[in-house]
Amino acid sequence: MIVRTLILLAVLFIIDFYVFQGVKLLTRNAAPHTSRIIAIAFWSVSVFCFSVIITGLFIDWHTWPKAIRTYSFAFIFVTYFSKLFFVLFLLIDDIFRLFRLVTGWITSKPAVAATEGAIEATTGISRSSFLIKMGAVIAALPFTALLFGMIKGKYDYQVKNIKLAFNKLPAAFNGFKIVQISDIHTGSFMDKAPLEKAVKLINELKPDVIFFTGDLVNDMSTELLPYKDILAGLKAPHGVFSILGNHDYGDYYQWPSKEDKVANLDKLIASHKEMGWDILLDEHRKITKDGESISVIGVQNWSARMNFRRYGDLNKAIENIAYSPVNILLSHDPSHWKAEVVGKVPEIDLTLAGHTHGFQFGVEIPGFRWSPVQYVYHEWAGLYSENQQHLYVNRGLGFLGYPGRVGILPEITLFEFNRS
Repeated sequence: MIVRTLILLAVLFIIDFYVFQGVKLLTRNAAPHTSRIIAIAFWSVSVFCFSVIITGLFIDWHTWPKAIRTYSFAFIFVTYFSKLFFVLFLLIDDIFRLFRLVTGWITSKPAVAATEGAIEATTGISRSSFLIKMGAVIAALPFTALLFGMIKGKYDYQVKNIKLAFNKLPAAFNGFKIVQISDIHTGSFMDKAPLEKAVKLINELKPDVIFFTGDLVNDMSTELLPYKDILAGLKAPHGVFSILGNHDYGDYYQWPSKEDKVANLDKLIASHKEMGWDILLDEHRKITKDGESISVIGVQNWSARMNFRRYGDLNKAIENIAYSPVNILLSHDPSHWKAEVVGKVPEIDLTLAGHTHGFQFGVEIPGFRWSPVQYVYHEWAGLYSENQQHLYVNRGLGFLGYPGRVGILPEITLFEFNRS
């Protein structure tokens, strides 16, 4: 742990030192007093970031006050993520300078005298003021966007209206409304008001049933306690059904013993039931209306990606099932759909998943969608269809790690079923 932290600090220092060369160029015409203030401010930010990281070595960051922990690490991420854009332009500039140096040697032309930077000092090849200024502007864009996402984006709940048609849908379920929510991550919330707002918004949609597709907490069942009564307020005539996500098992926390980890999961499962949620642990249920039924199948977390533990068992979940005209699977990780559902269990008409959060960062405009998570998950947000089977990936209600949303906003999905 110490070695990895030292390597991280070394990398961050190299980034800072490199970026500071560009800062010096941008401020070279400023008064000496102004330049000193800028330099002090620049390195003060670095010292703060280094101090937070080093403190985490000696004091378990899980024990820090939530706001300090969350926003300190978020500030480090935002700062260095933005600096990387500046580094990119500095590298481009240095590549051009190196090319000019090599060309000068080959043609035996004298270099232009200058004093900025290491290459400049030894070769006389000056930096491009235009590239450095462009780099500063580009770096400011993600910095500003990420800060805005922390202030507003994380609680800017969006209702996505999805209409689905099934040719075998029972007549009693024509116009049936389902709300899906996912990835609440109660451990990331700072106060109750945003979640109260979300619950109110969901109830106002008057869904017939509510499905929650995993990740109620970040690590520990105790994270849910301040919000338990709020979430118990979710109401629908046919109830609330839920499953577990990868974070619900406590795999990312260093437990004192295996028994403590098992007890944590038991308490979380009990909390689902105490809130009135019907938690499906590789099980299935029937939703009946006017004598007709649809089926709901729920599996524990199962991922096609090997870095996630596989707890779920789809075969167990559908054991002895009498399939309905329409069957819905709740499965946290969307990679499960291609791996075990499509073409393998054709009776499953719709799979509801979450997990990806849409990376909490990206672009979604009519005709164009992009997020870094698409390089990891092919199905990462929205509706996908193949051979009359559908998958919907909810973008998540909460957030994890970075306490914000940029472009990919928190989602409440409202489905309406119709007969085709």
